[in-house]
Amino acid sequence: MSVMSTNVGPFQEALEIVESLPDYQQGDLIDIIRKRRLDRRRDALLENIKEAQAEYERGECRTGTVEDLMREISE
Repeated sequence: MSVMSTNVGPFQEALEIVESLPDYQQGDLIDIIRKRRLDRRRDALLENIKEAQAEYERGECRTGTVEDLMREISE
């Protein structure tokens, strides 16, 4: 199947391009993609932490036990 095929979507085209690379470059690409995905997840987690800290500083957080939370949810 040719990369230039008119009935092929971008994902399939990307797969075909990757498959045309030598094995070592495919491995390098996998490593790069994994690192970038980890970086994005780390960035998202950092943003969540910053938002939680800001909410805490604004007094928008409450403390309690799991039982307290479950009781509040069921009310």
